[in-house]
Amino acid sequence: MQHRKSRLRLNKKPHHARMIERNLVTSILLYEAVRTTRKNAKVVQPIVDRLITVAKKQEPRLAIRAINRFVTDENACRKLLEVFKGRYQSRPSGFTTIKPAGSRKGDGAELVDVALIAGASDAKAKNATKTSAQSSHSS
Repeated sequence: MQHRKSRLRLNKKPHHARMIERNLVTSILLYEAVRTTRKNAKVVQPIVDRLITVAKKQEPRLAIRAINRFVTDENACRKLLEVFKGRYQSRPSGFTTIKPAGSRKGDGAELVDVALIAGASDAKAKNATKTSAQSSHSS
């Protein structure tokens, strides 16, 4: 019986699905944006958000252990603790965004871009560069 068993899953063998999830999460953390199918994005989005929350809330030695259980590259773990922890300190949740990117040529699968959103400090820096660029053009 399937009552109350709702969960986002990939229709693959368990080990293969787990590795797809881990590799996608690692890629999102390293490159901050990835193009994938909508289903993969929906499965991976809560995992990325959870890992960023772990990096923010737990002390570093425990966070490293929790993150390394899922992430396949030590640079992704380091980036979580050094970059994203500070970037999203004032944001409680919702660290990723999914934007449609058309469909795949071969099989017509719906593609999306999964990206980490800009933090408060990043948004301020972008606005500052935009205003300085606009003021230099108007002069």
